[in-house]
This record gives sequence, structure tokens and C-alpha cells, in this order.
Amino acid sequence: MELLTLSLFCLGLLACILFDLSILYALAAGLVFFLLYGRWKGFSWRELGRMCLSGIKTVRNILITFLLIGMLTALWRAAGTVPVIVCYTTQLIRPALFLVMAFLLNCLVSVLTGTAFGTAATMGVICATIAATMGVDPILVGGAVLSGVFFGDRCSPVSTSALLVSELTGTNIFQNIKAMIRTAAVPFALTCAIYTAIGLCTRHDGQLPDLYALFGQSFRLHWAALLPAVVILVLSLMQVNVKLAMGLSILSALPVCLLLQHFPAADLPALLLTGYRDAHPEVAALLNGGGIVSMLKVGAIVCLSSSYSGIFQKTGLLSGAQRVILTLAQRTNSYTAMLLTSVVTSMVGCNQTLSIMLTHQLSGPAEEDPQRLAIQLEDTAVVVAPLVPWSIAGAVPLASVDAPTSSLLFSFFLILLPLWRLLTSFHRKKSPT
Repeated sequence: MELLTLSLFCLGLLACILFDLSILYALAAGLVFFLLYGRWKGFSWRELGRMCLSGIKTVRNILITFLLIGMLTALWRAAGTVPVIVCYTTQLIRPALFLVMAFLLNCLVSVLTGTAFGTAATMGVICATIAATMGVDPILVGGAVLSGVFFGDRCSPVSTSALLVSELTGTNIFQNIKAMIRTAAVPFALTCAIYTAIGLCTRHDGQLPDLYALFGQSFRLHWAALLPAVVILVLSLMQVNVKLAMGLSILSALPVCLLLQHFPAADLPALLLTGYRDAHPEVAALLNGGGIVSMLKVGAIVCLSSSYSGIFQKTGLLSGAQRVILTLAQRTNSYTAMLLTSVVTSMVGCNQTLSIMLTHQLSGPAEEDPQRLAIQLEDTAVVVAPLVPWSIAGAVPLASVDAPTSSLLFSFFLILLPLWRLLTSFHRKKSPT
């Protein structure tokens, strides 16, 4: 019965991929299958409802954070914060170093905003536009952008995936970020070196687009627009509570919107709810988005995915798979078991959130230290999910920059990080310390 239930869930996910449907349909169908399995095991509907609620309670704080992120991203757009960051940073681009700069700039914006999809839709699109004028292969550009956007998605204090991991493992996000920087140092340096070498070996022509003129149609590109970003960056460095830091960044963005950009005060509620909308089509294509509504889908994915965990735990649906994973961990190490688990959950889950939660549920017991568990999740499920061709984690950013799926092969940071951790995990196991 366990195999049948899981097979039906996988078929639902496959159907959504084949017919280009929202993953929410498969997740909702999966919840029905798992509830029916629970009934078959003899649990009452009341008990099953409690199981679902117990799973959702584990992520209630992150759901609140999602609302703050939605408001924050809308205000950063309306305040001109994102346009100013983009305009200032793209001045650093040089033709021969384009690929490595595209990687680094997407790293920077994704760390500040905490969103892979939002970064791909802004800085990623701009890099792709510049690449087209220079004749850079879109396969390479797609790889550099994807690597960059998930660098920040992994280790930003306002990243939904980083917040989810800290919530699941009961760890401090700032301590996690410190550890993530250490584990990513070598893969990050190697990625920069590879993109630099490729850039120096290829020829580039063309001119950079005038971004000041483009964004100048809608914003005053003044340094004061950076205030909301500075607030959250400084407070994050001081390890202030993430929700408080985001709240203060939101408050600092309000006077910038009203006084610097002359945004109508009467339109602020709509901005916070539905996101930013620009009147100029060229600017709108790069900047529209944000708002509480933009976080509803990811919030629903997290709610449905988290409701599974209570059912899995009480009904023992995944007990067989968990035993296999724990045996593998004993024969190798906890990281190896978690990496292989994340590959399977990413292929089945088709999205980063479900992959993180399933990987934690299945292989979490193999690692007793919560801090190490958090970093292992960050260095497996978070970066493996975008490498699955049919997962929305990688497909959406690549579609944003109009890059082919083969760009996944050039997403060097996402490839090198888990490989480096795999290598060092065996080294540590053999070490007498």
C-alpha cells in the first residue's frame, strides 16, 4: 500500500510537468492520497487533521516571514532600491570578465533580496540583455545567472529556503549563514575562476545598454534609495531578528517611496498587497512584481508540504525508505546519504521547498547535530533542486533569461558545492579527529 500511495503521488507530479500545470495540484492530490493512506492504517479523520496541523505549526513563523518578504520586495521596487542597485553594480561589468561579473552581480542582488526568481527576473534579465549585445552564448549566461541567484537564495538572511531550513532544524539562521560561507568558499572561488577563464578565452563585442536612461523614466536614481537595503544588511550583520530587520527595512522604504520617488500614499495598500506595477513597458518587464500576493503560491506549497510531515511521522509511510537511508548513512556518512536523498526528492518533488522538507524528513535522523543538519540541507536539497531539468527551481530562472535547459551543465557553483562537500565528508570521516 505504501508503494501504491507514493506511486500515485509521483504520477500526479509527472502529470503536472507534462501538462504544464501548477505543482499545487499535485501537492493537493498528494495530501488526499496520504490522508486516505492514513485512514487505511486506521487513523480517524480528526487524528489525521491534527497530524496535518502539527506539520504546519512547525513552519508558522516562516509563513509570517513570507508576508514580510512580499511587502519588502514590493517596496524595494517602488522606492527605486532595486533599480539603483542594478544601475550601480552593472557599471562594474567589463566585456572580458562578463561571465564572472554576471555570476557575482546575481550573487549580490540575490543576497540582498533573498529571492532566486526575483533576482533572475531583474539582474538576470539585464545580464542576458547585455550578453545578447555582446554575442555571449546564452547557455553560458544561463549557467552564470542560475549559479548566482541560488548563491543568495542559499545564504541570504531573508531567503525563504534559508529560513525554512533554520525553522525545520531549530537553528539560528545567522549561525547557519556563517557555516554556509565556510562550506561554500572553495566552490565559490573555483566557480569564479572557471567563469573568468571562459570569459578570457572568448571574444565579446557590442555596447552595454543605458540602464540609467531606462530606469530614469520611472525613478530618481539617487543613492538615498539604497537606504532600505543598507538597513537590512547592517541589521543582518548585527544578527538582529530577521522579522524585525525586515520590518525596519519596510519602514525605512516608506519615506523613500513617498518623498524621493513621489509614490502616491493612497496607492501604498495596493502596492503592499499586489506588488509594484510600472507604467513604462520596458521598465515593467524588468521590475514588476513583489507584494503579499506573490508569496501566496510559495506559502501554499510550504503549507501543503509541511502537512505531509505529520502524516508521514505518525503513519510510518516513509519508514521503509528511511531505514534504507539510515543504513546508507552508517555505511558511508550522513552527508552522502542526505545528498543521494536530495537527488531523489528533487526529482520527485519538482520544487525546492518539497525537496527540503522530504530530505529533512527522510535523512534528518542520520545527523544528530542540528547545526550540521542545517548546513547539510543547505548543501544538498537547496542547491540540488535547481539542477533537475523539470524542477521549477531551475526552470523558472532559466525561462526568465531565455536560456536553454543545457545551461544547467554550466551552473558550476550548484555542481561544485555538493561535490566538494561530498569529497570533504569522506575526508573528515577518515580523519582521527
